[in-house]
Amino acid sequence: MRKTAIAVLTGGLLFAGTTGTALADQAEPPKTTHGPCQYTETPDEPPARPVSLPPDPRRTPSHGTVTVRLKTNQGDIPLTLARSKAPCTVQSFLHLARHRFYDRTTCHRLTAYPTLKVLQCGDPGGTGEGGPGYRYKDELPTDLPPAPNDPTGQRRIYPRETLAMANAGPDTNGSQFFLVSADSVLRPNYTVFGTVGAEGLATLDRIAAGGVAGPDPQDGKPALTTDIIRARRGC
Repeated sequence: MRKTAIAVLTGGLLFAGTTGTALADQAEPPKTTHGPCQYTETPDEPPARPVSLPPDPRRTPSHGTVTVRLKTNQGDIPLTLARSKAPCTVQSFLHLARHRFYDRTTCHRLTAYPTLKVLQCGDPGGTGEGGPGYRYKDELPTDLPPAPNDPTGQRRIYPRETLAMANAGPDTNGSQFFLVSADSVLRPNYTVFGTVGAEGLATLDRIAAGGVAGPDPQDGKPALTTDIIRARRGC
């Protein structure tokens, strides 16, 4: 499996795949939904928990907002999902929440770099390698402010309160997402699909203040173990 992550410093993490065998060439192509989102099975990366492909109607909802509450052992994290920013991502996230994919999972990564402060969740295995057994296209942001003092002009500010998808390269979105606790600098390679409410920011601040466990004080599991007890639509 590919580790789904947020790039640090380099702005991108790519993972090489293996060359297919003759048997693989003869296998049936992966299933893909027929709507605009084209959710596609990943046979080489089975789901961390059984879950079907999301619904993919021809007219995927692309207006309005939806609220979801993550109840964690460190405090609640209310989210507002923006269909207009990323309709396919919102559709997938709601599908996974509806099927209890996020329930009883651990947020496996906390970053505390000067320019990147996020909590990453969404892998039921808690390793950063698990996903839902499907992938789908990016819906990249176009309105993020440029990062100051970036000589390349390529990096952008993902503001505090941003909710975005982690990935393992272009068009590899699955189930893992990250919550931004302080303005962070990244290339605009990560789909933004909502925001974190004030109560959730207080929870993120508490988790961030606890620091990172392990030898690297800037990147690793949060010292305050953070478990998503359940994720439900509505606040």
